[in-house]
Parts: sequence; structure tokens; C-alpha cells
Amino acid sequence: MSENLLVGGWVVTGVENRDRATVLRDAAVVHRDGIVVEVGDAEAMRRKYPAAPTYGSSKHVVLPGFVNSHHHVGLTPLQLGSPDYALELWFASRISGRAVDLTLDTLYSAFEMLASGITTVQHIHGWIPGPLSHIHACSTKVLDAYRMLGMRASYCFAVREQNRLVYEADEDFLKRLPAETAALLAPHLERQRMPFADYLTLFDQLTVENRGQSLTRIQLAPANLHWVTDDGLLALKEKADAARVPMHMHLLETVYQKEYARRRTGTTAVKHLHRLGLLGPGMTLGHGVWLTEEDIEVAASTGTCICHNCSSNLRLRSGVAPLNAFEAKGVTVGMGLDEAGINEDRDMLQEMRLALRVHRVPGMREADVPSCPQVLKMATEGGAMTTAFGASIGRLEAGRMADAVLIDVERAFYPYQDDDVPMLDALIQRAKTEHVDATVVGGKLVYEKGRFLNVDRDKVLAEIAEALARPRTEAEKTSRVLRRQVFPHVEAFYADYLKDMPAREPFYAPSSRT
Repeated sequence: MSENLLVGGWVVTGVENRDRATVLRDAAVVHRDGIVVEVGDAEAMRRKYPAAPTYGSSKHVVLPGFVNSHHHVGLTPLQLGSPDYALELWFASRISGRAVDLTLDTLYSAFEMLASGITTVQHIHGWIPGPLSHIHACSTKVLDAYRMLGMRASYCFAVREQNRLVYEADEDFLKRLPAETAALLAPHLERQRMPFADYLTLFDQLTVENRGQSLTRIQLAPANLHWVTDDGLLALKEKADAARVPMHMHLLETVYQKEYARRRTGTTAVKHLHRLGLLGPGMTLGHGVWLTEEDIEVAASTGTCICHNCSSNLRLRSGVAPLNAFEAKGVTVGMGLDEAGINEDRDMLQEMRLALRVHRVPGMREADVPSCPQVLKMATEGGAMTTAFGASIGRLEAGRMADAVLIDVERAFYPYQDDDVPMLDALIQRAKTEHVDATVVGGKLVYEKGRFLNVDRDKVLAEIAEALARPRTEAEKTSRVLRRQVFPHVEAFYADYLKDMPAREPFYAPSSRT
């Protein structure tokens, strides 16, 4: 394959620190066989590679492709009938979610991601009833959908051994319920049960089948502390080390999870994982809203990554993660859109702005609040390090994969943008999905001006609409009844859950009651 050039009036090769990104004027990214060869002055690159096809223009900003570091489903829970409850109640409300073909479902959200410049996604799959053969078929559908579309995916199937609905053993929770409700819930929970060995078999199968694939990689995911035993965590760590793959683990998303960890371990969830030897650069903690100051020190000292899911934390009343403290301690932080962003979509440009502004605590020092380069790094290189692709993506420099997004700065800044504001700051705060002209993955154009080059979006959406227009199946009707019966009992379970929790002091103090 010959060389190709991505040209821009500005090329952002990467972020060096919270104050500075490397921005080249009138530059070109040279790539061959999906890999960046060099980056330099556009005219010099044209002279050096006179036969190379060129894409882009002086009105474009070329940035590293964005990385969505935490993702689960296509159609959102809200679309499928589940309002934005607090997380623990939300799980119960999702019991009645309708089944959607996983090829169509995966493509649905992937369209939104690619259109906002996301080139790689961390797809954390789960909550699929067994047996192993069925789950393997579901996993394959998801992976094939990303390959079909031309998008990168780091895939893992979340391991859940216990406590499948609330933060206590399934059998104990069933005893709390009226006989009629327990009789409905028991088979539902049983269908969610899969032998631990089958999770490892699934990983092995997918790993073997993924060999030779450039767009997809397989990793591991202990779903959360309350869902996995200590023996399970240790076995997953052993498997990850042997296979040399990272792990992604939901942790401390809510205050209820913080209290669960105290009851189970006598310490914090982070300290418990550290004691087990699970922390390090190969572990990403998803959410991390309720980390303590000491927890953040441990995460920083071990090189553990954190994925910040700003929209999800706000929508599900989980809290506001101490992002400013993460940054001050040098923690590697990625950015995730989780089930959906603040506007019920997967818009990474919007998510960067949200993270930039939610953490703007009162005061005068700029070092105390997020910066535009910082949130861009979270959405690119920081996110890359939470996936199985690691340092092979996230920056536009020689040897890395040629994943890029081209944004039309003329339209983004129209009718005026004063140049006293640095270009990148203006871009992060003003550019919208409609200004994304092209998304490039592995040197290949996969999205251009509203059009997906490999899959017919309109056809996919029509198929989804047709499928969900059909009447509910008997199984879906039963799950709807189950949801209505079990929801108040889940609510009652948590009513006094925090009554003995020690007093806490917040990281942020954005108001004054007295």
C-alpha cells in the first residue's frame, strides 16, 4: 500500500500536559498500511510523497481519533423503557428491557460514536443470559458489527458471580420477597448465572478467533466488587497476566457501593484490590466517583487508570467524581460515555465540554479546574491506555495507528472566533458533531459528512424500528410483570443501607447552605 496524506490547517499530534498540546500549522499526517509514518509541514510532505493521495484541507483540524473508554449497549435504557433512576434502582427497572438483535444494536450506537469522531470503543458486554454457547454467539455478533463498520473495539464480557440484583446473595434477597414475586425472580436470576470457568473459556475462545484482526482486541472485566468474589478476582488477574491483557472494572460508582465495600472488606474497595494485587497500569476503574483521598494516592502510585463517566454519573445520581484530584495526583484518566451521554447519544465533543465545566469549582487558580488540553487527553491518549490497544493509538505520531478525526473549523467557528483564544480551546468549547467532516480508522475513511462508507445507516435504523414495532413476546410480557413486582422490594432493600455509614467529607464545596 502506498502512502496517504491527511492534511489540515492544524494537526494536533497529542497532548503533552494539562496546559499544552502539540499543534502543528499547515501540516500533514503521512500514513501507510494503517500506520502513521511521519507528521510534518504539509508542503514538505507533498514534495516528499508526490504520488500520495491527499485528504483534508486548510480549513480542517486533524486530531487523534477519540476513545470511548466505557460503553455497553446500543439502544439506550431510556429508549427501552427505563427512566434515569438511581443506579441500584435502575438495575431493577431494566429487567423489562426488550431484546434487540445485537448486530443492529451495536451498529446503532457505533454510528453515533463514529459521527462524533470516536474511532475506538471499550465495549464492556454483559447481562446476557447463558449458556456459554449463546453468550459466545452474542459476543461474536458484537465484534463482527464493529469490524463490518470499520471501527476499533476493545471487547470484554463482564464477569458476575453473585449478588445479581442487589448487594447481597441472590438466595438471601429471594427470601425477602413474597412467594409470587420470588417465583418470578428466581428463574430470571438463574438464567443470568454462568459457571466461572465458562467466563474464562469465553475469553479463550474469543482470543483465538480474534487472531489476525486489526480492529478488535479482547480483554477481561471483573464486573464490580459486589459481583465478583475474591477468588474470582485473583483468578481473573492470573488470566490477564498470562494473556497480557488489561482489565476494566466498575468500581465505586455510587455511595452504596462504597458502603458495600466497607461491610465486605473492612476497608475501601481500592485498598482491598491493592491488597489482592489487582491494581496497576493494566487495571482501569470505571467511574471511581467515591474514591477517598487515600484511594487516589494508591491509584496514582500503582499507575492504575480511571475512566471518568461524567454524563452517566449525573444521570444516575451517582455523584461527581473528584476529577481535579485525579489530575493533581497524575492519575491516567480516560473518558467514557457509558450507556449514553447527557443528551441521550454518544457525542464525545459534548462529553468533553461537560467534563470541562462540571468540575469548575469556585476560585481563581486555573490549575484547580480542568483544562481543554486535559479533557482532550482524556478522550484520546488517556482513554487509549484503558484499552487493549494501549499506546498503539491515542496520538498522531510515527508508529501509531492512523486513527483520526477531521473537524471543519471554518464552520465550527463561523461567523467569528478571535485568535486571542487558542485554537484548541475554541475547538473543544465550540465544535459539535455536525462539524465533524470525516473519521479515519487505520488510515481508512469510514465516515464522511453524514455518510457511513461501509454500512447503510438508514437500513439499519429501519430494521430496528420494524423489529420493535412488533408486539411484545410472552417472555417480554413476563419480564414486564417481574419488573413491576420486584422494583419496590429493591427500593426497600436500600432504604436504610447507609444508616451506619461513617460521616464523609466531600471533595467539592460548590455552595453554602448557611
